[in-house]
Amino acid sequence: MARMAEAEHGHPLFRQVHDYLMNRIERGEWRPHDKLPSIRLLAEELQVHRLTVFKAYRTLVDCGKVYVKDKSGYYVSPGRGDAEVADEGAAVATYSLTNALSDIQRLPVNYQFSQALIDPGLLPNLFLSDYVKKVFDLYPKVLGTYSSVQGDVELRETLSRHFRRQHRLQLTPEELVITSGAQQAINLIADIVLGPMDAVLVERPTYSVALDIFRRAGARLVPVNITPEGYDLEEVEALMRRYRPRMFYMNPTHHNPTGVTVPAAQRKQMVELAERYRCLLVEDDPFRDMYFGAAPPPPFFAYDTEGWVVYISSFSKYVAPGLRICAVACRHPFAERLITAKSLADNGTPLLNQKIFLHYYTSPRLQQHLEKLRIALQVHKEIAEEELAGRGWEWTAPQGGLNLWVKLPETVSVDRLFARCLEESIAFVPGAICDPLGEMTSWMRLSYSFASEQVLRAGIRRLTELAREM
Repeated sequence: MARMAEAEHGHPLFRQVHDYLMNRIERGEWRPHDKLPSIRLLAEELQVHRLTVFKAYRTLVDCGKVYVKDKSGYYVSPGRGDAEVADEGAAVATYSLTNALSDIQRLPVNYQFSQALIDPGLLPNLFLSDYVKKVFDLYPKVLGTYSSVQGDVELRETLSRHFRRQHRLQLTPEELVITSGAQQAINLIADIVLGPMDAVLVERPTYSVALDIFRRAGARLVPVNITPEGYDLEEVEALMRRYRPRMFYMNPTHHNPTGVTVPAAQRKQMVELAERYRCLLVEDDPFRDMYFGAAPPPPFFAYDTEGWVVYISSFSKYVAPGLRICAVACRHPFAERLITAKSLADNGTPLLNQKIFLHYYTSPRLQQHLEKLRIALQVHKEIAEEELAGRGWEWTAPQGGLNLWVKLPETVSVDRLFARCLEESIAFVPGAICDPLGEMTSWMRLSYSFASEQVLRAGIRRLTELAREM
């Protein structure tokens, strides 16, 4: 990895070194009063300038996380007393993990606009229960065996045919790996690909959990702006040339949170850039079937011939969230590495879930239901937009997906509004947690899909009233 200059995009490089050091301290790799690596050694390890490391250490000193001994070096500050740490238990004190989105979604509220899930009342639950019974008739020993780590072969064969027919993806069952949801897939890919201080291109804004996963891996986040027109490919190429990123995590179809769909013309060009700069494109595609007009263009994976795209197709949003089924399409040898990582994580997604999904998803009844579901979601979107209209709030109407990305007037503090909304049992996602820079403080993500029509209308109306009172 070539030596990096101060970042023009994303946090300054010294701040990213600071975050890397803090991550290791919080995980307990360095304990109170442990001596930290010298400026010279750390600069060589991370391949950055010594001044960058010096600035990171000084920032840690200023906030009390590190102290310095003259002519000796830098040491971890004791922080809380040893007795207080011991009370937590050794295992708990060793790890510090963050998931800002999960923290919000766990809050018990009456108006839930933070979860990009579909109202369970819109799913054919009785129809699913019939298929559960059918699976036990077809596979009476299904509870008595594990799935293969890669995933049930019957399911992979079916999905490979589905992807070829629906999305023009040329792949074999051996190029599919079944995971327990898209989030597990992102986590496994990060474990395989990323090392400390590796550069990762991420859309700005993007799925906040992915940001937390990449930060935990010690990666550097390099933002790429996404607009209603897609990406600025000249910007992307300049970032690839400068940072030589290990991967670009993207959600280009009904993007979370903006709803943008990247045009077809850009998709082929982006794959060509990935091949040229040897940057893995990780295409997260959970909302593809949730479109309101024309179907979206083929995935980036359809243009990939050299193995530089990993395609994550999750079905958890709209088929059966409780089954947690996701298919990851990737070429060899990456598929073998993913299977190994999966074996270390859970040794295979539950076989029963895969068999239920197999027969449920391929049934004509469910495919017919998807048409009705798209109409219902469009109605939900339009209700939310009606309640937001005329308030001075800004958004671009999405052509699919489950979210509105809304900008509030400068006079309204999103943080203050969020706190006030929680008092009224309303939850949404503050935009700053979706921003790799943490600066989009005038934005919010409103998910219109989880609440019923009546609850959605009442909740959005009350939210706008609270904003007007501020």
